[in-house]
Amino acid sequence: MSDKSLFDDFNPVSAKEWKQKIQFDLKGADYNETLVWESPEGIKVKPFYHADDNVNSYKVPVTSGWSVGQSIYVRNAIVANGKAKTVLEKGAESIQFIIPSDDIIISELLEGIPLEETHIYFDFHFLSLDYIKSIQDFIGDFKAGIHLNIDPIGHLARTGNWFSNLKTDLDSVNQVLDLEFKNTLSIDSSLYQNAGANMVQQLAYSLAHANEYLNQSENVIEKGPNITFKVAMGTNYFFEIAKLRALRILWAALANAYAISEECHIIAMPSKRNKTLYDYNTNMLRTTTECMSAVLGGTNMVLNMPYDAIYHKDNDFGERIALNQLLLLKNESHFDKVNNAADGAYYIEQVTNQLAEKALELFKQLEKGGGFLKQLKDTIIQKKIKDSATKEQKAFNSGEEVLLGTNKYVNELDKMKDTMELYPFVKKNSRKTLIEPIIERRLAEEVEQKRLNDE
Repeated sequence: MSDKSLFDDFNPVSAKEWKQKIQFDLKGADYNETLVWESPEGIKVKPFYHADDNVNSYKVPVTSGWSVGQSIYVRNAIVANGKAKTVLEKGAESIQFIIPSDDIIISELLEGIPLEETHIYFDFHFLSLDYIKSIQDFIGDFKAGIHLNIDPIGHLARTGNWFSNLKTDLDSVNQVLDLEFKNTLSIDSSLYQNAGANMVQQLAYSLAHANEYLNQSENVIEKGPNITFKVAMGTNYFFEIAKLRALRILWAALANAYAISEECHIIAMPSKRNKTLYDYNTNMLRTTTECMSAVLGGTNMVLNMPYDAIYHKDNDFGERIALNQLLLLKNESHFDKVNNAADGAYYIEQVTNQLAEKALELFKQLEKGGGFLKQLKDTIIQKKIKDSATKEQKAFNSGEEVLLGTNKYVNELDKMKDTMELYPFVKKNSRKTLIEPIIERRLAEEVEQKRLNDE
């Protein structure tokens, strides 16, 4: 067999030559106006990318595969335990337990679950050292697979209030760190995406959010726990892949500045922002591409969203379909066979570089302005997210941003009023808050409310 490469007979073609050929074929039409478009993040997307573009590409930290996750809201510990065992038998590999109160007994919740082979993620609606100690007492030597996901700063951003106050919450964080779980802190980046922040903002705010823990607690640096980022994925397929890659680059740069582990753990889930009440089956298509972006972007775990999650209570059918979407990606589409599959894709690498650079610049501006907590208190971050969300809402209202079945190709015969079990719109809850909370809002809410009123 010859050692000669197939491409040895072809002369290399430069990016300049490709562009000249395209301009010739355009027959006088302007190259930039015809073929170049600009993303909401200010990134100009070209019609082709070349090796010449990737001279200064950043190295993305390597990941070691991804797991299929299932989220379970715990109303009753014994019932949730049974559900967890069932979904593990059906193919789930990781479980996220949403714990609403400290009345949930950990021994009942985790009894019989194979902790040595199952990653357990917690989402606490409270902050209690004693409760964390009860987890420690039960799990014994299986700490490595336990992710506590404690995030009082994220709770402040979402609700407008600390669990208690700044000092007490951070003291609790330090005390939990002393228990030496490997995975303690999380950064809830999904809030920013679901509220309408563009990708540069999502990345910069996530980094600044993480930096507050590093600034506020020397224990975070000394203990060096892995940071977990919770990330919501939208439908801009290639950009979302690049977003996760840029997040790893940015965290590695920040961690390196503090001389701590550059490793981070990413939980990815579909965005709520583009999900629709009408023509709801299209949500299955959206969540599929979003989960694909998450896997190709290098997530560690994927939590899918049932297609009917915004208007139905938890149900076996919706959850089964959501789980099977992930199992199809892993077992039939073989999305588990290659790590960092996007490496070498010039387009994705260029978008990754630009997202990272733009987010780093915004992060530096945030730090010069006093940091994440100060800018939250001054409502600067809230205003910036609202500005971005307003631009996206205008694009949706004008039809420039399309949600099939909602603002294009609408089925006027579709009726939803009698099938709703949950209120799918922003709920107004008048209460006193320390800061203005960041509010998640779906793009289709106004249109859907009007259609419901007209049914």
